[in-house]
Amino acid sequence: MEVFAPFVAGIDHPEHRSRTEEVLGWVMKRFPQLAPKIAWNQPMFTDHDTFIIGFSVAKQHLAVAPERAGIIRFADAIVQAGYDHTDQLLRIKWDRPVHFELLEAMIEFNIMDKAECTTFWRK
Repeated sequence: MEVFAPFVAGIDHPEHRSRTEEVLGWVMKRFPQLAPKIAWNQPMFTDHDTFIIGFSVAKQHLAVAPERAGIIRFADAIVQAGYDHTDQLLRIKWDRPVHFELLEAMIEFNIMDKAECTTFWRK
C-alpha cells in the first residue's frame, strides 16, 4: 500500500478513505502479480506494463475503470450489482457494498484478454 499512501491520505472523508484502502488492499492481496501505481493522479494496477484496472474517488462514489471492454463484457452484472456505469467506468456509491466477486471477474477478464497486449491501453 506504500505506493498508494499519499493518494489515500489525501481523501478527506474518513469512511471514503477506509473504503478505498479496503478495495486497493484487496486487489493487492488477491492479485499480487499486478503492479500497483499512481498515474494521472489515480491508483491503478498494471500487468506487463498494460492497464488492468483503475480507481478514482468522487464525492458520491468510488469509480472503477476496467476500460470500455470490461464495461461492455460485464454491463449486465454491473446493473445486477446495483451500480450504474458509463462507457468507461462503474460507480460504487459509498453507502453500497462492494461486490468483490464482480471486481475479481473484471480483473481476471482483463488479465486474460490483455495477456498478449503490448500497449498500455487496448487499441
